[in-house]
Amino acid sequence: MRANAQPAERRLTLKLPAEWAAALAKQWERADKRVQWLLEADAWPANLPIGRPSAHAFTHQTGQVRAQLAAWRQVTVGQVMWEDTRFRSGDEPVSVPTHWILRSATDAALATGDAAVQAEVARLQLLCARVDRTYWSVLVRQRALWRDRDDDEVVRATHVASALTPGMAEGRPLRALAVAGVDTKFLERHRGLIVALLDVRFEGLASRQGLEAFLGAADEANHWLLVVPLSANLLSFAQQRVRTYELAVSPLPASRVLLIENESSLHQVPPLPDTIAVLGSGLNLSWTSTPWLHECEIGYWGDMDTWGLQMLAHVRCLQPHTEALLMSRDVFDAHQGQSAVPEPVAAAMEAPDGLTVEEARFYDHLRRSDRGRLEQERLPDAVVHQALHAWCSLGS
Repeated sequence: MRANAQPAERRLTLKLPAEWAAALAKQWERADKRVQWLLEADAWPANLPIGRPSAHAFTHQTGQVRAQLAAWRQVTVGQVMWEDTRFRSGDEPVSVPTHWILRSATDAALATGDAAVQAEVARLQLLCARVDRTYWSVLVRQRALWRDRDDDEVVRATHVASALTPGMAEGRPLRALAVAGVDTKFLERHRGLIVALLDVRFEGLASRQGLEAFLGAADEANHWLLVVPLSANLLSFAQQRVRTYELAVSPLPASRVLLIENESSLHQVPPLPDTIAVLGSGLNLSWTSTPWLHECEIGYWGDMDTWGLQMLAHVRCLQPHTEALLMSRDVFDAHQGQSAVPEPVAAAMEAPDGLTVEEARFYDHLRRSDRGRLEQERLPDAVVHQALHAWCSLGS
């Protein structure tokens, strides 16, 4: 440091309360920060630096500095620390704010001035007070699990998750399970929440296996999928319907498996070497956890909407090497034109685990868009052919 240079702290300008409010509100949107605020004992008190007005500002922007100091004097949340500071151009020391001390997550929420943040902090604090600490982190990290549910239902779901164990169904259907005093439809209504809670207890096993397989329950959702060989001599039929539980235990004789959300898109699919297409799984994707798929190249092609990306994420959580096909922002932007339509009901507020960073951004874009749905059937056949041939060539 040069002899005539001022220390870095002395060069800082004041950070206004509104600036800290915006920064704190932005912090709350990050899952790791929410965990820190609510679950880490050493997070509080938080000592937020305010800075100091520069000598130049004090001398030449006196009115602005006075307004900044006045803004800090009006702060009633937490504690603002003041210090007398002497400036060369002033006759007397001036009391300036140096740090803003917030002593709790409630203080931080109030400091944001954002009613939504304040409501979420208060609600999570109440939920955590009512449920086993095992589940605190998942509730804090994944707000979509409880935002649209009644608190009593969320608490009851944690009781159910605590009562469930691997294989306990012993072949019975899920509706036959009597746990935690819930009705027969409870598991169905809160399936995603319960699976997420079970994943905390069993290190993701419920998601990887699917709820029925995890509990050893009869999968009443088994339905028929359309299996189509895309090159000659792979199978002895041109098309055949196979039930999901049979497909899970019967490896397909191809190095590539192409998963297609909707059967109606079959006419768009060209012949592809050493590839078999499985169409029509929709949301029933638990069968893709089957070990034989580990050895295959997997492509997934679905609608470009939040539900399509949810399904892609589900498959990728079970088979991480799954490649998304024709489900990107670039493809959407190039072809939305008159083909994109509103999505009647969007999936979860937050992008699901299993998406890449770019896919998560695309998910958020679709969720916010007035026309955030582009069905796969709307893509030109030539575009589909090019993308699927490129996928095969890249794998080869």
